[in-house]
Amino acid sequence: MFSFLKSKPTLSALIPNNYVDIHSHVLPGIDDGAKNLKDSQFLMESMIGFGFKKCITSPHTMANVYNNTIETINSAKERVENELPELAKKLDLRAASEYFIDENFIENFKSNPLLTIKDNYVLVEMSFLNPPIQLHEYLFELQLAGYQPVLAHPERYSFYHNNFKDFEKLKKTGLKFQMNLLSSVGYYGPDATKASDNLLKAGFIDFVGSDIHHKQHIDSFARKVAIKETKAFETAIENNQFFL
Repeated sequence: MFSFLKSKPTLSALIPNNYVDIHSHVLPGIDDGAKNLKDSQFLMESMIGFGFKKCITSPHTMANVYNNTIETINSAKERVENELPELAKKLDLRAASEYFIDENFIENFKSNPLLTIKDNYVLVEMSFLNPPIQLHEYLFELQLAGYQPVLAHPERYSFYHNNFKDFEKLKKTGLKFQMNLLSSVGYYGPDATKASDNLLKAGFIDFVGSDIHHKQHIDSFARKVAIKETKAFETAIENNQFFL
């Protein structure tokens, strides 16, 4: 009868000891995440402390901003493995990429293989200002090339917040949705948290990711969960076992 008085758990309390993370920026010096090896060490130690069992990190690949390639990403990963071998092994560090969807991306995957999270699953993102005009065409071409696109943090795209049908259209294309863990605690603002609840309630969130970049993200795991759909959220967390 007084369940509404129960305190919400912290985000860290909801992370299981076998959690597999598919979205983070812990490799040093190649995007807006870890700036150096010391940052990488701090982030990785924190993730292990939360119970992360595996980290498939995903540095940005974005033309003219973060011109990453398979070579630059693997080189940064090998540096971590060589200089922080115990941490890399304990976290089972792997590397994929978070690809920015635009015309450059289309040319990229047509001529080069992509770094996937697992098998053909590839993490993609788009501008927070507006979606690409040819978004559905781009996604179709990506699928035609044999990839399964996973959209990073759909709850953060404010241009979809007032028209849920846009999310429905994307799901109908076969797109998978990956919610950010920190959206559950209001880190990105109330609108993103509300969108997370709506997507969870609709059963649209397939996976979750930490999207950890820096210390502020780590600190926010101590915040209490602000979403209502905690059961669906926990289910999505468990779904990440697919990438183990």
